[in-house]
Amino acid sequence: MGNFGRGQLVTVFGGSGFIGRYVVRRLAREGWQVRVAVRRPDQALFCKTAGQVGQVVPVAVNVRDQASVRAAVSGASAVVNLVGILFQGGPQRFDAVQAQGAANVAAASAAAGVRALAHVSAIGADPQSPAAYARSKAAGEANVAKAFPAATILRPSIVFGPEDEFFNRFAKMALLSPALPLIGGGTTRFQPVYVLDVAEAIARAIENPEAHAGKTYELGGPRIYSFRELMTLMLAEIGRKRCLCSLPFALASLQGAVLQSIPFMRPALTVDQVKLLKRDNVVGPQAAGFAALGITPTALEPILPTYLDRYRPHGYYSRA
Repeated sequence: MGNFGRGQLVTVFGGSGFIGRYVVRRLAREGWQVRVAVRRPDQALFCKTAGQVGQVVPVAVNVRDQASVRAAVSGASAVVNLVGILFQGGPQRFDAVQAQGAANVAAASAAAGVRALAHVSAIGADPQSPAAYARSKAAGEANVAKAFPAATILRPSIVFGPEDEFFNRFAKMALLSPALPLIGGGTTRFQPVYVLDVAEAIARAIENPEAHAGKTYELGGPRIYSFRELMTLMLAEIGRKRCLCSLPFALASLQGAVLQSIPFMRPALTVDQVKLLKRDNVVGPQAAGFAALGITPTALEPILPTYLDRYRPHGYYSRA
């Protein structure tokens, strides 16, 4: 990877999020000066502890605002874009954030003479997808490739780790409910990928830009699981027995329509998320992945016990 990066500035959009905090930590450890570009810098102050005094600096930016994006990339040698949303609300729309926002970051990076750009998308990004989320991800990729042809695009499957939105969400549900829903019967397949592996892939993409310029990598763990298998594994880990109830897609869509219409609440399920679950979320058979980046992905089973213990009947001291 050479010396590219040490002492140079990298701007990480969405650097205080789940994946972002690990990217910031990885880059700071290798000597980068890290600018954490987020909407609420006051909520990203914890990122500063990832480096030495003054090495990691949160700044205010909104990817929907071109002027703030240009300011955030000024002077940067590399840029990472991790910004994304799981549901729409107010001005935070899929197209505005994941399509146009990606275009803003890529165009500003090109204009600023940035050497490397890593854009994080998602497996399932498809302009023909029935889900607006996946269509906007595909549009974002296309916009990035047009504005910054040398960008590296990374598409992870569901990402697991201490702050994840997947296992923590369902483990919390298991504390309160005697049953967990298996939308579509739980047959949708996933390839869970460890957050530290994703962070390493992003870092390698920008630290060796010539090798990864213009390439797309799909990031999945070493094993594929059905939704039912993942719920069974999670319940075994937290030591709780719950009924796994199949929920037809049609009924789940109706439930999502009701939940997403409740004002001032983060919806537990949306119609668009149900549409996403109709397609498997696994690495394509011809896609380049971790092997092309020189990374061996981490298995799920050894990691889950390190952060799901809080959901066990007696916490850390339980035996799941």
